[in-house]
Amino acid sequence: MRIRPFTHIPLSPISNNHSRRRRRRLFFHSSNSMDNNNQTQTVPNHVHYNHTDPSKYARWNARESFEFMHARPWQRVNEFYLNTVRGNFSFPLLFQSQTLPEHDDSGVPVISDKAELESGVSKDRSGKWARFNFKIVLSYHGDSFDGWQKQPNLNTVQSIVEASLGKFVDEDKIQLLKDKGLPIEGCAAVAGRTDKGVTALQQVCSFYTWKKDIKPREIEDAINDAAPGKLRVVSVHEVSRAFHPNFSAKWRRYLYIFPLTDGWDKGQCSGNEETSDSLVYNVICDSVSKDELGDEKKSFVFSVRKVNRLLQKLEGKLLSYKMFARDTKASRNDGPPTECFVHHARAMEARLPITENGEETRVMCIELAANRFLRKMVRVLVATTIREAAAGAEDDALLKLMDATCRRATAPPAPPDGLCLVDVGYEEFDKEKCFILKD
Repeated sequence: MRIRPFTHIPLSPISNNHSRRRRRRLFFHSSNSMDNNNQTQTVPNHVHYNHTDPSKYARWNARESFEFMHARPWQRVNEFYLNTVRGNFSFPLLFQSQTLPEHDDSGVPVISDKAELESGVSKDRSGKWARFNFKIVLSYHGDSFDGWQKQPNLNTVQSIVEASLGKFVDEDKIQLLKDKGLPIEGCAAVAGRTDKGVTALQQVCSFYTWKKDIKPREIEDAINDAAPGKLRVVSVHEVSRAFHPNFSAKWRRYLYIFPLTDGWDKGQCSGNEETSDSLVYNVICDSVSKDELGDEKKSFVFSVRKVNRLLQKLEGKLLSYKMFARDTKASRNDGPPTECFVHHARAMEARLPITENGEETRVMCIELAANRFLRKMVRVLVATTIREAAAGAEDDALLKLMDATCRRATAPPAPPDGLCLVDVGYEEFDKEKCFILKD
C-alpha cells in the first residue's frame, strides 16, 4: 500500500497542533506497517522501575508486587468485614482487650440559633437558615457495592442512600426534579468517597431538607430497608446547618487487614529480627528479571515488626504524598493539595475469628490516621511498605520515597478487599483511642 506523503495532508486552518499530531500518527502507522511487511519489527522490552535506595535484597517489580498482594485468602477478610457490618463481629476481636470507641460528636456544631441571632439573622428564618440538616453515620460492606460515588448502571452506596432519602425531600425540590425529569432523590454529602471493594464501619454523610417534622428514626429505617445485611445505619442526628461531613472533619482513620496465611510464603514473622532473618534466608527466590538485576536476590517474606518501624517514621509529620497518590492530575502533584499530616501509623499481627470450618487466619493489621488521604494513598502506602520490609530497606525508606520523581518508585495499590474506613473525627485526634498502641 502506498503511503501518502506528509506534504499532501491538508493543514487545518483551525488547529495546526491537531494537524501535526495527525501527521505523527500517520508516520508511526506507516512505519509499523512497513516493519510488519518486512517482518523486521521488534517489540521493546518493558523495563520495571528499580528503586535504588539501600536495601538488603532487591525490590520487587510492579508485577511481582501485584501478584504477591493478590495471592491471598481475601475471601476470609471479606467475610469478617461482612459480619462486622451486620454486627456479628467487632474490631475488638482482633485486638483483644481494646474496644471500639463510639462515634464522637463533640466536634460537631450543635443545633443552636443563638449564634445566628447574634449575627443579625431574624427569628423568622428563611432560605438556607430554614433547612434541617441531618448527620448520618453508615456502615457498609465494600464487596457488596461498586464504591460510594453514584455512577450510571452501577450499584453504589450513594445511589441507594439518596434514593432512600427521596421521601424526605421538600415539595419545592420535588417539583423541581419532576420538571427536569429526574428521579425524586435526596442529596447526600460525604466525608470521603470510598473505592469499589472498600468497607466502611463509620462513614459519615449529611442530608438537608426544608421539610419539617422529620424524625431521625424515619431516616434510619428508610436506609436500613434498602440493602439489609449490606448497608446499616449506625446513627442519625439533627445537627447545625454549619456542619459538613467533609470540610468539618479533622481526621480520618483506616484499617487495612492483610492475610499472612496462604500457599505463597512459608512464614512471615512478627517476632524478633533474628527469627525473621532466618525465615527470609530460607525462602530467597531468584529474580524473575535477571537481565535487570544480575545475580541479585529477592525475598518474599517480611517482618510485621519491620512494617511497624517503617510506618512509625511517618507519625507527626506533614509531608507531600504525591508519590503515593493515584489517578490525580499532574497540576495537583505539588504543594498543599498533596500534603497530609499523619497522626498515627502502626502495624501488628492479629487473628481473624475462627470460622465455622474451624479455620484460623493470621493477619497483619495496619492502622493509619491522618487529617486527609489522597486517592488510593492508603492502598499504595500499604503495598509499598510491605515491599520495603521484604527488601530489608532502612527504616526511613518511606520518607526517602517522598522525594522520588516517578510514581513507579512506589508499588501498585494493594487490593481494596483489605481496606476499611473505621471512622471520621470532628474533635481533636486522641491517640489513646487507637487500636494499635504498642511500638
